[in-house]
Amino acid sequence: MQSSKSKKEYSGAFYKPPLAVQKTSAEIINEARNTLRTLRTRRPFTPREQQRKLFGSASSRTPENRPPSTFSLHAFNFESVESRTVSCARLNPLDHKPKLLPSATSEEEHSVFPAKLPVDSEEVRKVSNARALLFKTAACGNLLPDKVFLPVESKRQNFEEQAAMSDISKSSNANFPEKLTVQMNFKDKCAPLTYKEHHSKISPSSQFSNQSNPINSQESPLSSSDNTEGAKSSNKSENNVDADETEEEENYWNMKVLPILHELETEDNVENLCHACTILYQVLEEGNMLGKRFKRRSLCLKTLYKLVDIASDSLSLKLAKIILDLKVSGKNLLNVCKLVFKISRNEKNDSLIQNDGILDSLLEILGTEDLGTNTEAFLYCMGAIKFISGNARLLNEMVNKGSVGMLVQLMKQINDIDENDAQFFSPGHLLVQLTAILRNLVDLPESRSKLLEYRAIPELCLVLEKHISDKDVCTNVARIFSKLSSFNDCCTALADCSRCYVLFLALLNKHTKKQDLVVRIIFILGNLTAKNSRAREQFLEVQGSIDILVALFQYNCEADVNGKQWNDGGEFKKLKHPSEAEDVLIKLIRVIANLSIHPCVGASLANNHQIVGLLIKVLEYKSVEECEELVINTTATINNLSFYQVKDSVIQERKLYIAELLLKLFMSNNMDGILEAIRVFGNLSQYHEICDFIIQRKVYKFMITLLDAKHQEVCFSACGVLINLTVDKNRRSILNEEGGIKK
Repeated sequence: MQSSKSKKEYSGAFYKPPLAVQKTSAEIINEARNTLRTLRTRRPFTPREQQRKLFGSASSRTPENRPPSTFSLHAFNFESVESRTVSCARLNPLDHKPKLLPSATSEEEHSVFPAKLPVDSEEVRKVSNARALLFKTAACGNLLPDKVFLPVESKRQNFEEQAAMSDISKSSNANFPEKLTVQMNFKDKCAPLTYKEHHSKISPSSQFSNQSNPINSQESPLSSSDNTEGAKSSNKSENNVDADETEEEENYWNMKVLPILHELETEDNVENLCHACTILYQVLEEGNMLGKRFKRRSLCLKTLYKLVDIASDSLSLKLAKIILDLKVSGKNLLNVCKLVFKISRNEKNDSLIQNDGILDSLLEILGTEDLGTNTEAFLYCMGAIKFISGNARLLNEMVNKGSVGMLVQLMKQINDIDENDAQFFSPGHLLVQLTAILRNLVDLPESRSKLLEYRAIPELCLVLEKHISDKDVCTNVARIFSKLSSFNDCCTALADCSRCYVLFLALLNKHTKKQDLVVRIIFILGNLTAKNSRAREQFLEVQGSIDILVALFQYNCEADVNGKQWNDGGEFKKLKHPSEAEDVLIKLIRVIANLSIHPCVGASLANNHQIVGLLIKVLEYKSVEECEELVINTTATINNLSFYQVKDSVIQERKLYIAELLLKLFMSNNMDGILEAIRVFGNLSQYHEICDFIIQRKVYKFMITLLDAKHQEVCFSACGVLINLTVDKNRRSILNEEGGIKK
């Protein structure tokens, strides 16, 4: 009686909730749509370069088409007199010999000198060894002094010259020609001294004796009074000062600076030299003598240049700091940037770089120097900063010094460069260094906020657009975006750049076989389509977007099948990490899964024979033991597509074959794989053919067993499959087996 009464009280199917909690149709549809899921994956791994170079080992640039990372640098590479950038065009030599000026008739005429005669090679061979060394020294080029003829009418001067020549001939045991035109060498002066100045300040004998010695071919700027006075008459282009030196400045120089320069010239101990350089910088800073303002700057620089040959990174770094803050230009700026680059290549020098504050000087170059006239200097300067940014401590220091704003501004300048402009050598070389620095900076939250503030993302998109054929530049920008797109605010900013989808797809189409670039672009697209519904629409709106995905899918499927590795026992050799082809497939399938969440896009993909066919192919040849993430992502994508019950759905057409393939996952020990397979059966069990398949293959027993699972998602999904089975009254009896109703 009680049992019959209970049956009368039961008013509906056991799986239907009471009327009070029944959901509306819209709520049911929304709940069902919530089962569609975006997929997550790891960001592509970027191995750290073993050696610090301008261009890494994976660079697409050949050695002959890129600036060198290794070079020799010596004191003679620096110029004593800074000049403008030399033109590459060669001038034809004059076909006549210049004439000497007539004798001067007044004191004013002594300040005008005729042009110098070319050196006669036959005459050079006749002179003594000492004289030959003189010509050799003058021909070195880097410190080549101007040569001027002395007026012939000065008898006293001629007498001094003859005496000097006589001394040299005696000391060198050589016979000079009886008549030899004397050429006086004025070191480091653009304009010759007047005769009166020369007569009173320069000793010809000391001039020649110094030049005769090859060791002293670069004469000490502190060894004679002529050089001290020469510093006062340094050329205008180097010192950029017209005003005379004040008495106060002269006293400060003589009392404070000059003793340190003497010490630098005479000291041999590297540690003492480093200490002297530190004191020199402090003295110059206190005397307001840094920069180009003081008259004796060239004298100080020449002393510093001579120390470059000493093989000490700590000393070279201190020299570079002073030279840079004395605001050198032209070839000297390039050489000092190369010097810092050379030092920064050694990771052990990072602590020296941090302590000596060279980073400030390097950043100042980027902020103040002209890119057009110092392109190569900028290249090595940014190369050094790139190495520095690889150190976490120095990276934070860079951000605090405003490096992000400088780099974004510099990137805008490079984007504005006309590629046909002859004064720039390959803006791509500069961008490889700049984007590598930004790649390191984006790891810090402060940097990411600054990049958004300075609108760096649109500029980076412009870099991709202008340099789409440069694989190195594109890879670096892709690395930046793969990091930025992992954060919601940056991902939204990137999604707002409507042309980014066109650019990314163009890159995939152009660099199909460049795995390190392709995998990052696909990862970025996966991030965009995971978080933004509008991004899914914009992606599909790009003409040929699905075709590009299909082509990539096919290429990497074939590569994966052909690249399988087997051990000696004929079994598959399991790898610790996915292969390159597997990694691309994992991230590519993730994009398809994320796109399928959009109703229109998902329905379109469910009808695409190529997409569904390739997903099925992955399940055919790949097991969850071989590559767990690939198989699980593939199954999850099929689950998303199986949600759409649309006409001509390929999933519906091949549902029985798909169900057969999914049985392999039930036999595995991978609970995530089992869960995804159950979810697919949850969608497919709405079809009678699949329900019959479940009954015939005893799949329902497995589902009943899973009701005991501690994993809530597994339990709920299995329950969903069983509910779909019991819609047909004839199948409800299966719940009596294995204690299904009680469970």
